[in-house]
Amino acid sequence: MLRSRVAVALLLSATAIVVGTDFYRRWPRLTALDATYRLTYLAAILESLIVWGVLLYAASRRRGYARWVNAVLFVIALTFSLGGQAYFFEQYNAYLNTDVSVFASNFKDSIINQLFADIGNYVMAKLPPFLLALGLVWSGRKLLRPRGRKARVAGYVAPVLLVASFFIPTQHRHAQASTPDILYLNAVGGLIQTQLGLTEQSDQVRPRQRDSLPVPALTRADVPPRNVLFVILESVRSDAVCIEHDPDCQRTAATNRMFPNRYPFTEMRSMASCTAISLAVLWSGLRPVEDRETLHTWPLIYDYARAAGYDTAFWTSQNMMFGNARLWVKNLGVGHFTSATELDPTSDLDMGAPEGLLAAHVSRGLEELKEPYLAVVQLSNVHYPYFVDPSLPMPFQPSSTSKAAEDNRAFRNFYQNAVHQQDLHLADMLADLRKTPAGQRTVIVYTSDHGEAFREHGQMGHTFSIFDEEIHVPGWIDAPPGTLTDEEAANLEKKRHEYVYHVDIAPTILDLIGVKDDPGIAEYLEKLPGRSLLDPEPTDVPLPFTNCAGVWSCAFENWGYMHRNMKLEARSWDPGYKCYDLKQDPEELQNLGPEACGELPALATRTFGRLPGATK
Repeated sequence: MLRSRVAVALLLSATAIVVGTDFYRRWPRLTALDATYRLTYLAAILESLIVWGVLLYAASRRRGYARWVNAVLFVIALTFSLGGQAYFFEQYNAYLNTDVSVFASNFKDSIINQLFADIGNYVMAKLPPFLLALGLVWSGRKLLRPRGRKARVAGYVAPVLLVASFFIPTQHRHAQASTPDILYLNAVGGLIQTQLGLTEQSDQVRPRQRDSLPVPALTRADVPPRNVLFVILESVRSDAVCIEHDPDCQRTAATNRMFPNRYPFTEMRSMASCTAISLAVLWSGLRPVEDRETLHTWPLIYDYARAAGYDTAFWTSQNMMFGNARLWVKNLGVGHFTSATELDPTSDLDMGAPEGLLAAHVSRGLEELKEPYLAVVQLSNVHYPYFVDPSLPMPFQPSSTSKAAEDNRAFRNFYQNAVHQQDLHLADMLADLRKTPAGQRTVIVYTSDHGEAFREHGQMGHTFSIFDEEIHVPGWIDAPPGTLTDEEAANLEKKRHEYVYHVDIAPTILDLIGVKDDPGIAEYLEKLPGRSLLDPEPTDVPLPFTNCAGVWSCAFENWGYMHRNMKLEARSWDPGYKCYDLKQDPEELQNLGPEACGELPALATRTFGRLPGATK
């Protein structure tokens, strides 16, 4: 009798550990599940019991080759499903699921690259479940030792059950009302199906080739002679730089010293925390919720500039192999183009080419531009895993590449060192620009594509939310004497602490190049919600924010709205929208309830149709 009880306990132990650790991590969410989601969670527990129980039973046989096959399958599957989910939850406050695996499969090289950047913590997350799995197999062979027909049948059935678990539907969105091991196994199935071309997501997550609608010849307005250099940083949050001039600035000391009279925008927001979506907004001026066709055909700042007789350039250290970005820029039609692989054929997929190479290239390229010109410089070295050159200053210490929770401060210092070094390279480019006669007529527009989270709301990195750590970005404009009218300068100064957005950037650039009011493009500009920062008043309409768009789908759905200081947001596991007053609560810690956001919940429902993660 005792032996039977021990045997049953052993067969149930893997699932018991899974459920126990899940409740330790998510007990407030799990205890709040409604009746339907409780049933899906119970179903996942049953599936978990069957899969691990039969696998362990088959692996515990006394003899036969099948016991070794099942032992290997049990150890690998349990190690990855428990350890992988532990690591993933530590980073994102949510579990890996099939949506993520489908999304990630489109840049699997990047995923491998990022895991190796934190390989120590990744391996440590795997080690306890690996030892647990070995211990269970050893215990099974000591205590269970099944034989006879049932044991033989289990030896053949167990692998089938494991493979079946890859494809058995489970509740993986919104509440993630399933056990983490079953979510992981189901994610494996999503990965397999995508690799076989069986999921529609494969064609939705990446940009396709752009083809801009035609722009007629434009007449430049009577504005001061000026060129425009548009600088786009990567993953740089607002508090990682000195937006306003600060004599004691260390974070971005080089550009801070260089531009003491810049016009700062302390309340600039990106419309997404995803590079592809942010670029679509920055270059077109469109809202991120426009349909896929519109986002791939609406004219960009390059098209308008070229139609006005401007020379154009796009220089980037980003690797255009990342997420099919090469198709997005294939038809930009710029006069000068350089990306990471031209700078360094072996450039990193995530971080791109070293920006020292980009700085030297841009300095040479600026000499080749003909006035007037619009040039865009996009940097990428601050994308995780963050490029830090040990031969350059690293003033922020202690610094660590570990993403473990206890190393969060040191890891953020490592990030800040990457920002600091990126700023040194940017300063080199801009110093060379200002030394040229054309540079004295060049207005610099500066922002970042998005920010970066460091567990402020339980998540790491970007694309996972529209909380301010991911979308509150730096912004400033520097204009040499004579390049702005007195009215334009006064209007920029008025925006210092106003809420401004990335949808304002394209209208600002069109204003700077003197074509914003050309009737030939009036039909295009009608669709743009933003206002030029050179205008007297800021944009004052509710705006949608989302990381799930027609140019890039998302691993975890999240979106919302913002109007002035009020923000409405929701992530895929949130039961409803949350409302924050950014003026009173800049860290977004006090949810006021959706009703406090006035019309924003109704606008979100009209725009998105449902909550993030809800059934489509």
